[in-house]
Amino acid sequence: MVSRSVGASPVAAGGVEPGYPTARWAWYTVIVLLCAYIFSFIDRQILNLLVAPVRRDLAISDTQMSLLIGFSFAIFYSVLGLPFGRLADWVSRPRLIIAGMLTWSLMTGGCGLVSSYVPLFLLRMGVGIGEATLTPAAYSMISDSFPPAKRSVAFSVYTMATYVGGGFAFLFGGLLLRSFGTREAFQLPGLGAVRAWQTLFLILGASGIVFVLVLLTLRDPSRKGARVLEQGAGKGKIERLPLGVIWKYFRENCTTLASLIVGMALVALGAYGTSAWAITFLVRNHHLAASQAGIIFGGAQIVSGSLGMITAGKLVSWLMQRGYRDAYMRVALMSCVGWVVPGILYPLVANTTAVVVLLYIGTFFLCMPTCLIPAAILETVPNAMRGQATAVYLLIVNLIGLGLGPTAIALVTDRVFGYDAAVRYSLLIVPLAACLLAALLFFIGLRSYGASLGRLEVWLQENV
Repeated sequence: MVSRSVGASPVAAGGVEPGYPTARWAWYTVIVLLCAYIFSFIDRQILNLLVAPVRRDLAISDTQMSLLIGFSFAIFYSVLGLPFGRLADWVSRPRLIIAGMLTWSLMTGGCGLVSSYVPLFLLRMGVGIGEATLTPAAYSMISDSFPPAKRSVAFSVYTMATYVGGGFAFLFGGLLLRSFGTREAFQLPGLGAVRAWQTLFLILGASGIVFVLVLLTLRDPSRKGARVLEQGAGKGKIERLPLGVIWKYFRENCTTLASLIVGMALVALGAYGTSAWAITFLVRNHHLAASQAGIIFGGAQIVSGSLGMITAGKLVSWLMQRGYRDAYMRVALMSCVGWVVPGILYPLVANTTAVVVLLYIGTFFLCMPTCLIPAAILETVPNAMRGQATAVYLLIVNLIGLGLGPTAIALVTDRVFGYDAAVRYSLLIVPLAACLLAALLFFIGLRSYGASLGRLEVWLQENV
């Protein structure tokens, strides 16, 4: 049994690196993965819009609601990312994503069939299990579809889903709630009386199952820089690196990886916490209807989130063309600094129009690290470790960000202030502390990032 390297040939004439798909097919892959990611964010974040009716029907507190929004989903989504990331390094990545999307769509639809707290909590765990397959495989596929100089914009487009998906959840959810009017329940064939919020889950679950047909059109790109073990008759099998080799490499780059991952986890804590409670803040403190608040905040997520991520990708490309190899880190640090002023002001001002404007500006900056940090991590690790690196990233970011973000704000509201309208102060305290600590960690990572890129070059030379 011998081995050969995939995609290690030199750049061809004309500046096009061989082994990559055509630009058209590469972007088709990104768009399909983007749509799947949008579905995943709609399914996980639709509960943020439904705080009032779910709390009422299940008779639960803000803290219990926050566990449905964050912890129930995040626990399995984060932990199972590790084995799924391992799988993404050597199995068919499109098939892995298809199996995951079928799972989470069925679980989302199931949320529309239950009417008590524990079953809903368990189904939210199931949504997390299915969604854990997507991002490790998608990041790996995108890395193998674009040469390094073109990856930043591709990653920016894919990770737009983190804001576009949440935005569509709030926007379309708000529009549907408005169209439902004052109706509290619907009579559905075979199901009987179903609450309005349950109907939303049923619609989303069915839509996700239909979209799986589109995922069947994806092709798995060849793994660039990975070694293939020859097994005779022209067949090969992607080499699986021992876990000891992977963890040794991670330890050698622990300063860079820890600052990137923990820094992003803190940004996610602020972002998920804001996303979970901003609509409730607009309802409680500015007396908007939930449907109106959902449309406003959904617009901020879609418009500012998309613009922020595309801007971040363009800035990275611009800096890289001028020789800044640490461009990802520079833009991430800048984004944290840019968020501080609007992030402090929007919970405090009394004018609703000013609040909306500040939410748009804050979202523009807060979204940027979401597309930059994963790409920065993948630039510092070999191809055969990308799925595992993504899984570790998702484990920490989602346990801290998604698992703790919504609950941290709820706990400050419930335990520190003790009255519902104090959610405005919780939205100031928790995200501000998280963002400032993240900026410090990104600054530390900026100082070690170049050394990690150097270690990668040495590792590749020694292991080709």
